[in-house]
Amino acid sequence: MMQALKIAATGMVGQQLNVDILANNISNLNTSAFKQSRAAFRDLVYQNRIAVGAATSETGTISPSGAQFGLGTSIGAVYKIMNQGPMVNTDNPFDIGVQGRGWFVITLPNGENAYTRDGAFQLDQNGQIVTGDGYQLQPSITVPAGVTNVTISDLGVVTATINNTSTNLGTITLAMFTNDGGLEALGDNLFRETESSGPAVTTNPNENGAGTILQGFLEGSNVDPIKSITDLITAQRAYDLNSRVITTSDEMLATIAQMT
Repeated sequence: MMQALKIAATGMVGQQLNVDILANNISNLNTSAFKQSRAAFRDLVYQNRIAVGAATSETGTISPSGAQFGLGTSIGAVYKIMNQGPMVNTDNPFDIGVQGRGWFVITLPNGENAYTRDGAFQLDQNGQIVTGDGYQLQPSITVPAGVTNVTISDLGVVTATINNTSTNLGTITLAMFTNDGGLEALGDNLFRETESSGPAVTTNPNENGAGTILQGFLEGSNVDPIKSITDLITAQRAYDLNSRVITTSDEMLATIAQMT
């Protein structure tokens, strides 16, 4: 009977973590290019009262299914769902969206590269295209003073009008990974390459599935609010059911104690 208490407790702990994950998803409904997370549950070890295939007689008969008892559940993994979010029109010339699998390459203050889908870029004091935290977009592109128009084509080519002359300022390239889900989230919409993601492969937009560039658009969060609320209700019901198991087990133990 005590096993039921422990088993239900693992279920409650698992659902608490699940609610934390869902809460983070819902809180980022309006975060640009946010990728929602999902908990993957797994069952814990089993006790074998009768092993599967164990001999049940001297004549060679065996147990077809055995007698195994599970000991609960736990969260085995929390993985990112990398589906693309909706494109939101901002009309800001330095807001850039990617329609495809490509990632913008960002240089961190320590010199390492990070990767983001959040294309909410700005110009710093030197005219370089940077993130909201001032981290440079790579390859570095500088917009000189006095330009009257900046255009970014769907192939990532950045041009500007200077003294009524169109000037090529550079090309935005994108990074691709074998396993996007293997990237490590750093916060601030930034990700880091890992062994699970595979090395970054730089490519031009509209090549190798990287996607095309959309100027004046930002990718929105891929969190589905309706599904998230449904998942939250399901997690709450699962937590309540595990709580009910603990209550029932406690009542049964009390009954046994009164009989002895």
